[in-house]
Amino acid sequence: MKALLQLADIARSTYYYWVKNLDRSNPDAELKVLIQTIYDDHEGRYGYRRIKDELENQGQKVNHKKIQRIMNELGLKCLVRMKKYRSYKGTVGKIAPNILERNFNAERPNEKWVTDITEFKLFGDKLYLSPMLDLFNGEVITYTIGSRPVYTLVSTMLDQAFERLTDRNGLLIHSDQGWHYQMKQYSHALQERGITQSMSRKGNCYDNAIIENFFGIMKSELLYLKEFKSVEHFKQELANYIDYYNNKRIKSKLKGMSPVQYRTHAQQVA
Repeated sequence: MKALLQLADIARSTYYYWVKNLDRSNPDAELKVLIQTIYDDHEGRYGYRRIKDELENQGQKVNHKKIQRIMNELGLKCLVRMKKYRSYKGTVGKIAPNILERNFNAERPNEKWVTDITEFKLFGDKLYLSPMLDLFNGEVITYTIGSRPVYTLVSTMLDQAFERLTDRNGLLIHSDQGWHYQMKQYSHALQERGITQSMSRKGNCYDNAIIENFFGIMKSELLYLKEFKSVEHFKQELANYIDYYNNKRIKSKLKGMSPVQYRTHAQQVA
């Protein structure tokens, strides 16, 4: 044995350490399974920070450095990389003041909503997405998608969003200065429901930063991450993603809960 250790250039103490621990189970074996499961469940969208939050939701207190080490051992890397995107911008005008003034905090659901339109290019065609987000928890209230940026894209989205309302008092809806939001039909739809209209300043995307950020996340986690067979396949995957975003994707700012979980929790403790 001594000759073999010398030939392999292994210290005697090292050899006996491994002999002693050979039959011991891997203390991280169960944790590795949990990390792999979370990673797969979220299709590679989670890095070590979100996996740490998800483990804590499951009652597992683990140091983030340990999670990072195990992910490296398993060859797991977050597949999401934020990329630039382009929102659809209409004619700039001035219909309503900037009442929101970048105060993106809301104390209750249906207090402040934000909306905008973004553009996709797929299979040589263009698609336009018009969602409505609640600033209380970042939840996508509803959305419409179409091949042309016509006003019905917004009006249908509004009708769907209004179905969500039970108490309309004090609701504010903020948008940019796109032509859809300058239409008299749009302003009238808000006025007849007692909703305050707010618009960003000219050419200032930071005034509507929350929904711009949502577009960036959605495109990085869906559009740039997956491959689509057709426009209809993309629309189905978009519906699946928004359901995932609302019900499953956790956020640190929401205390490690998804938007719907956070809203439900807030309503229970109110």
